[in-house]
Parts: sequence; structure tokens; C-alpha cells
Amino acid sequence: MSEVQNDQLILISGASASGKSMSLRDIKNPEKWFYLNCENKRLPFKSKFQDYRITDCYQVHEGLDAAAENKDVEGVIIDTLTFLMDQVENQYVLTASNTMKAWGDFAKFYKDMMGKVALCNKPVIMLAHTRTDLDEQTMSQVTAVPIKGSLKNEGLEAWFSTVVSTKVVSIKELEEYKNDLLTITEEEAELGFKHVFQTRLTKKTIGERIRSPFGMFSKSQTYIDNDAQALLDYLNDYYKTGETQ
Repeated sequence: MSEVQNDQLILISGASASGKSMSLRDIKNPEKWFYLNCENKRLPFKSKFQDYRITDCYQVHEGLDAAAENKDVEGVIIDTLTFLMDQVENQYVLTASNTMKAWGDFAKFYKDMMGKVALCNKPVIMLAHTRTDLDEQTMSQVTAVPIKGSLKNEGLEAWFSTVVSTKVVSIKELEEYKNDLLTITEEEAELGFKHVFQTRLTKKTIGERIRSPFGMFSKSQTYIDNDAQALLDYLNDYYKTGETQ
């Protein structure tokens, strides 16, 4: 496995209905973004993305190549990585006569895709569902993006330097995490909860695979707005200056 060099690569993971897709609503110049729709469902907001319904998993490879070559494309979204890899399994593993080779090709598909991401040199945002399982060796709960085959040993998150998790957190709990990237609206205060990105591990979430470069987020920034554009802007500033805001 080689380390991905695209500094604008983000994995947004989380449970269903926790705010993954909604986090895309404020992406700048959405008409210049490829939205590779692997779930074949509508976004929960009106969007001007270039929406491509993925019916064959290798169309994602083609989309990444096209984005890298087209100066008018500003970024790529893959929604979701979980459904994409399920598609690879259904279309090319379960139908194969040689399943051992097919599972090798399954892993190769992912690694080839991440190689294309590294060469894209444009923001790439991937969304993924998580699942919580019991690790029988440690007898602890582990929350991760589920994957089969040899990739399970590495974990899909290992290919990303920035992994945030979407959460629904009470306003009371958020009071101790005040920061410039967290804004609580009147409506959220009235409801008593907010959809957020979690950027750092806590005692309650030690079994999750949230990660970021050392020093990127402070303790007070453990929870921030679930805004993919704001996160991209923050990453850009971090890599330009070498320090957080």
C-alpha cells in the first residue's frame, strides 16, 4: 500500500441518516463537480452537481480520469464508497468462475482507484457507511467502514489521512467544544441537537477510525459543522501554513 498524496482527499463516514449527504450542500461551484452517484438516489437538497448514476463500478475509474484531464472540473464526490464496493462484488466477484482471482481483482479495483485519486490533484470527497462490530480478540466495539476480502485487514480508512465521522450530538454536550468551526443556529438550539463532523477520538468513540494529520484539529475542534466545503477550506489552509487556524 502506498500513501495517497492528494491533500484534498476526505472520507466522510457515518451511520445512515447522520448527515453525510447533507454535508455537501454548500460545496462551491457545484456545477463544476462530478457527483458519482453509486446509490442511485437523489440528494436530500437541490443540487447543481454533474450527477452521474453509476451502473458499472468501473465508471468511477473513468470519472476520476476525466476529472483529472478536464480543467473545468473542480472536484469529485463518490457517494457512497460502501455501495461502490458492494457493486464490485455483485458484478465481478459473485459472477466469476474463479472466485479466488476475483477477490484479488476486488482489492485491485480499490487500489487502482486510489491511485487515480492521488493523480487527480483535485478535491475528492468520498462518503461511506459505517458498521459497529465486536472485536472478539479485544472484546471491544469497533466502528468502521465494512469491507470484504484482503482489504478488511488494512481497512479502507488506512488510505485516507483525513477521516471524519458524521454524528448527531446534543447541544448540551457541544457546549464544552466551542470553536470557530462550530456554529449553533437558533433552530438547532431549540431542537436540542446538531448534526456535526467528529474530527478527533474521544473516550466514548475510541473504537472508531477517525483520523487526521497531527495537530490539524485541537481538542475544542473535536466537533465542527458538518460542512464539507468548510472542511476543505480548513484543510487547504492547514497544508498551506502547516498549522491550524
